[in-house]
Amino acid sequence: MASAIWLLLLVVFVQVSIIAAVTDGGDSSALKSLAADWKSAPPGWGSADPCGDGWVGIGCTGSRVTSIILPNMNLEGDLSGDISALSELQQLDLSYNKGLTGPLPASIGNLKKLTNLILVGCGFNGPIPGTIGSLELLRFLSLNSNAFTGRIPPTVGNLSNLYWLDMADNQLEGPIPVSDGSTPGLDMLLNAGHFHFGKNKLSGTIPSQLFNSKMTLIHVLFESNQLTGPLPSTLGLVKTLEVVRFDNNLLSGRLPSNLNNLTSLHDLFLSNNEFTGPLPDLTGMSSLNTLYLSNNSFASSDVPSWFPTLPSLTTLMMENTQVQGEVPAEFFKLPHLQTVVLKHNGLNGTLDIEPGFSTQLKLIDLQSNSISELNDTAGTYNFDLILAGNPVCEETGTTEPYCTVPQPNSSPLYSTPSKNCLPASCSSGQVSSPTCRCAHPYTGTFQFRGLLFSNLGNSSSYVALEQSLMQFFQSHQIPVDSVSLSNPRMDPFEYLLLNLRVFPYGEDSFNRTAVSMIAFVFSNQTYKPPKNFFGPYVFQGDLYENFSDDPKKSKKTSIAIIIGAAAGGSVLFLLLVLAGIYAYRQKKRAEMATNKSNPFANWDPKKSSGSIPQLKGARAFSFEELKKYTNNFSDANDIGSGGYGKVYRGTLPTGELIAIKRAQQGSMQGGLEFKTEIELLSRVHHKNVVSLLGFCFDRGEQMLIYEYVPNGSLSDSLSGKSGIRLDWTRRLKIALGAARGLQYLHELANPPIIHRDIKSTNILLDDRLNAKVADFGLSKPMGDSEKGHVTTQVKGTMGYLDPEYYMTQQLTEKSDVYSFGVLLLEIITARRPIERGKYIVREIRVAMDKTKSLYNLQEMLDSTIGFAAPPKGLEKFVDLAMSCVEESAVDRPTMGEVVKEIETIMQMAGMNPNAESASSSATYEEATKGVPLHPYSDESFAYSGGFPTSKVEPQ
Repeated sequence: MASAIWLLLLVVFVQVSIIAAVTDGGDSSALKSLAADWKSAPPGWGSADPCGDGWVGIGCTGSRVTSIILPNMNLEGDLSGDISALSELQQLDLSYNKGLTGPLPASIGNLKKLTNLILVGCGFNGPIPGTIGSLELLRFLSLNSNAFTGRIPPTVGNLSNLYWLDMADNQLEGPIPVSDGSTPGLDMLLNAGHFHFGKNKLSGTIPSQLFNSKMTLIHVLFESNQLTGPLPSTLGLVKTLEVVRFDNNLLSGRLPSNLNNLTSLHDLFLSNNEFTGPLPDLTGMSSLNTLYLSNNSFASSDVPSWFPTLPSLTTLMMENTQVQGEVPAEFFKLPHLQTVVLKHNGLNGTLDIEPGFSTQLKLIDLQSNSISELNDTAGTYNFDLILAGNPVCEETGTTEPYCTVPQPNSSPLYSTPSKNCLPASCSSGQVSSPTCRCAHPYTGTFQFRGLLFSNLGNSSSYVALEQSLMQFFQSHQIPVDSVSLSNPRMDPFEYLLLNLRVFPYGEDSFNRTAVSMIAFVFSNQTYKPPKNFFGPYVFQGDLYENFSDDPKKSKKTSIAIIIGAAAGGSVLFLLLVLAGIYAYRQKKRAEMATNKSNPFANWDPKKSSGSIPQLKGARAFSFEELKKYTNNFSDANDIGSGGYGKVYRGTLPTGELIAIKRAQQGSMQGGLEFKTEIELLSRVHHKNVVSLLGFCFDRGEQMLIYEYVPNGSLSDSLSGKSGIRLDWTRRLKIALGAARGLQYLHELANPPIIHRDIKSTNILLDDRLNAKVADFGLSKPMGDSEKGHVTTQVKGTMGYLDPEYYMTQQLTEKSDVYSFGVLLLEIITARRPIERGKYIVREIRVAMDKTKSLYNLQEMLDSTIGFAAPPKGLEKFVDLAMSCVEESAVDRPTMGEVVKEIETIMQMAGMNPNAESASSSATYEEATKGVPLHPYSDESFAYSGGFPTSKVEPQ
């Protein structure tokens, strides 16, 4: 009998082993080879099966390994060439593992499906292999802050899909490669937004061929190299540029006369070169915030007339540039001006400081010029004025404060304060957080390569960064309690350095998964800092040695407990195996019966919060069906993409068009959102709400099948992307349709539904321009027991987010009303809620003057509306929008009241609120020809919670 039982157990073990070994054999061997080359592979990497046993940092699709995400895991060793065996690998991020050294294997070029290669802040050395140019799907290539040598591989020019290219802070040398007919080069990267090559040893001239008008570059950073010759005039053809850095090189010659074509440029750094000729004419560069021209050999010239014409300027650094004459008093009245450094020049005459100077001014440094008089008619001022070394300070006995150079401030410029509590006294190694809890924080350093302010002691910029970080962590469900920033300082390369601490939520330290998530959002540039303060950045993560899941901590357990647990566990294991055999047989019988009667029997409780979705009117599609309807998910049917995944157009056998939202691996974190959207939409039926036709939960896939809405999102039409012209009457109809859809969700759905993510990308337009509310991934049903509000984690989209909800975490229908109010302002201005650091609600509130026509908002309103005659009801529309965005929820109307008000406005405009939308304009008819744009893309998935994806967006 005993032998029979052991034989039965052996059979069970064999079967379990076969079932558990789900990883492809080649992939499993490759990962084990990698682990063998690393001295400190993550715990659990020694277990039998990478996918089945959930190895830390390994993502799988079916049996194949598709991602390796291991930033800041304290890895040491080489990157084995065996990695090339992972033929389905799409993402590889090993950033902030300084112990990873040696060359990058040439066989990495065999990873043909790789889209993200991120190795920031490691110790890799040797040349970058040319085989990297065979990774045709690569979108994100980040090799910065290593020790790579040799030249930039010209084959990088073959990466036509590349968006992010960062090889900064290495030891690369030689010329910048461009194509010559037989050899590729960087000039071929027409889809790239980022060229980051600073802090290398690149030499030779900058080829004029490097830039052309077809490029879409945002950042061009070649600072701190050894480049010679002139700055090519072709740079002025790339009108999308926002940050340009060629400082600290050996460039010479005259600056191109067409630099002022770069009207979107925020930061221009050209200091410490050998430029000659006259100063460039920068008239018209209305977006320019930061200008560095110091230490060049420009010809002597008077103060440029364009000084006072740069309305966005915050920082002017023109030390030792041979400029002469008087600085006009109007220059100091630029509203955002903070820092002016014009020392060691030939300025002379009288310096006028008149009333009305910028309230943000912190420093005017005019040392070592020839200024003979100060005309200070403004009286007192709170900025530093330095005139030492000028004739005005050479009189005997002069004691004016502006005649001395102030000592550097040695006290900390900023450190995050505690939040209404006393800092805790912590044990060794722990730190008191802003919420006064002792913990082991994750730490690192932000290195900002461009910034839109120069007053390093201005706390508002750092508070904005802290709030932005916390909102990001919360919306992406990363377990963070608080963050702190400290010690802002400028390094010799004119980078802003800022220390960061991230504190764990509910624990005294992070586990490996949490550290990996935090590091990943920085290495992958998923997190974007506030654009009104900060430009491009690099993050350097510090070594983290206090993982809560470190197996070394478990060794403190007593031997007696271990022995007792092992003995008890053995008995329990035997009982469980016997019970398991019986349960397994019973389960198989039950599954056979259930599968015949229940189409949702394959729903996986582990991924769906525990229960089968309760559906009304939606059906389950099989993977094979959807594969057929989309022609095997062909590129021709790819109509959009975003953080969630891709969306495909499909055609049912009946000829009906459908939109299939297919989650990509790594974004299927939202089992709750997936289930919520199915259950909510399946019972929502209204002409102004997108209809859910079904879903697919088959073969490890998560897909939602919607009705096809052919004319894209409201955002597409407001931006001009769709080609549909929206006059005043169409905008009113769209606003009414969206309001009715939202009213239905709040008042008639059972139970009532709070959408939580109302925005222009989630309002879709059908073939007759009827508005439909879409994307319910963040929606929250209101149960009977929830009186008035739901206390829940803050989610939504910045700019539309209700500030009261953000502060209290209490979600109500009025949170949707606030978002809808922002949407109404977007409808009349065609501006994004946050644009160039300006918040539309605040801008409208400040500009409004009810005593004037159109409330004095003509400059802010979208000219497409037409102002030949004032649009009837527009003032009432603005009043309605502003009532929706009242700070206190009790002061906002309900959606039912909003609907009635829009109907009244339409009647004022001579329209019938109950008439169907028409589609008669030529622009609309033209826009609907061919393959229309589709809304299920990019921002449709912003801030949907869960682990961040690899989607790259412009900074």
